[in-house]
Amino acid sequence: KAASVWRRLEEQVLASQLGGGEQRIASQHNRGKLTARERLELFLDPGSFREYDALKAHRCIDFGMQEQVPPGDGVVTGHGLVDGRRVFVFS
Repeated sequence: KAASVWRRLEEQVLASQLGGGEQRIASQHNRGKLTARERLELFLDPGSFREYDALKAHRCIDFGMQEQVPPGDGVVTGHGLVDGRRVFVFS
């Protein structure tokens, strides 16, 4: 049972890293833009980013938003290093 819980958590984390999904990522790239996580990867020292609340989702019920709740939806926040100095970031 514990293994299935860990597997489900891992699946949720992987899904959250896709933000709104591959289609939204492709849409960003087609407009010449990077995703929030891609921008942070470029800004921070390699491998130093630690994300907070990656599984958060919005709770909006206006405008039909309850029908669209992508995992990891919202602001990407965390900390990492810039030239070896710890910084806190959001994107």
